[in-house]
Amino acid sequence: MPLQKSDASLAYDRRRITPGIVHFGVGQFCRGHLFRYTQHLLEVSAKENHQYDSWGIVGVNVIKGEREREMWQDFKKQDCMYSVTLCPTKGPHTTEIIGSMLDYVYAPEQHQKVLDYLADPRIRIVSLTVTEGGYNIDEVKNCFNLADKAVKADLANPAQPHTTFGYIVEGLRLRRERKIEPFTVMSCDNLRHNGDVAKKAILGYAGARDAELCRWIEANVCFPNSMVDRITPATTPAMRTHLNKLTGLDDLQPVIGEDFNQWVIENRFRVRPPWERVGQELTDNVAGYENTKVRILNSSHLMLTFSGLLLGYRMVHEALGDADIHRLVANSLENDVLPTLDSPMDKVAYKNKVLSRFMNPAIADQLLRIAGDGCSKVQVFWTNNVVALLKNKRDLSNFAFGLACFLAYLEGKDCKGATFPVIEPKLDPKWKELIASSNLSAPLSLNAFDSWRSLDHAELDAQIVHFRKLIKEKGVRAAMPFKNKSAQL
Repeated sequence: MPLQKSDASLAYDRRRITPGIVHFGVGQFCRGHLFRYTQHLLEVSAKENHQYDSWGIVGVNVIKGEREREMWQDFKKQDCMYSVTLCPTKGPHTTEIIGSMLDYVYAPEQHQKVLDYLADPRIRIVSLTVTEGGYNIDEVKNCFNLADKAVKADLANPAQPHTTFGYIVEGLRLRRERKIEPFTVMSCDNLRHNGDVAKKAILGYAGARDAELCRWIEANVCFPNSMVDRITPATTPAMRTHLNKLTGLDDLQPVIGEDFNQWVIENRFRVRPPWERVGQELTDNVAGYENTKVRILNSSHLMLTFSGLLLGYRMVHEALGDADIHRLVANSLENDVLPTLDSPMDKVAYKNKVLSRFMNPAIADQLLRIAGDGCSKVQVFWTNNVVALLKNKRDLSNFAFGLACFLAYLEGKDCKGATFPVIEPKLDPKWKELIASSNLSAPLSLNAFDSWRSLDHAELDAQIVHFRKLIKEKGVRAAMPFKNKSAQL
């Protein structure tokens, strides 16, 4: 049997645990973060009269795909257990077996089972890690995109949903009909005001389906905001082999992560597990923490990713190990981000910690993972930095260069001629045509740039075009702002 560990290896009796959370979007991140926090709470529960035993997790994936189906089959073989290996920048790794996920539901083949869980009175929280672009928000109209093909299909047959928000709203309808208290919806995605975004998505869908149901959801469902932080890269087949050799396990779905983790959450629930007992932070200022993370960590992740891919790198630590990329990222943080950022944290210490974390070779985080759905990530992770620079009339060169690199990345080829996949589900359908245009300003009409159109962005546009020209003529390295002062118009 895979994993080769029994329930006896856990610090609690898994047979006593009952489900209290349904989680949509079972990837590496939630399994190394939310599921692990819950595991530690179950360990506390075993020592204290089992008072938290009702907070087990049911994982759900709604995406129909080979990887998701494989995960379903793998978890069947391992009784939904898996390992998490944490690797610090320096020092030995640690591995633990996680048993907090009690069931994994593959929604494309188990529709009714998902709805049964959502209508189960034991479920009090529905949590989400569906990626930044998974909330289906039209950034121009600032509302849920009802024109989406999958959404339209769900609205045509709402009792048999296929999307995350279709399932959640149908689950809430069933609870309302059966006079069961609604669950709390808790986003764990890398979005500013992620709870508010989840609320906008759910109310947008519900309003199109049933106005009365929408009003009931708005009046009765809690949507706490949170900030979550831990790097958990995708586990490739090669990484899986490496991890199993390292741990001595036969885990079909192992997780690797850094030893740093942070979870700050707003105390806005009907009822919740006391995760603060195992390291989670409660605060009324989630926005300050999440803004710091987005503007420092996520922003610099993108800055090194687009330039790193173009220079031929494929791993985060390798890209940041390039002296020019390191200087680019450090300059953008020190000169552009920190001076315009108000934070409840020590932002200089956090910036230094972030750069140290990115240099961890054991994590082997993939640049293509970070680059995927770059349109959504540019809008989410760079908007506040770009807006701050525009409003304060500060130097734009670093972010103009970063945006030019984003456009160059969309061409799918690095400076050595090697190609890489470009996955952009939220980008304007005409993006390939615009990127290929001889008019270097043509791609500036893409929706990735929509978030700051209400401001005077003429100088930013001019600099992006100028850097595009430099990259095409001289290459990425020679076009970097600190190497080419004439680029600063």
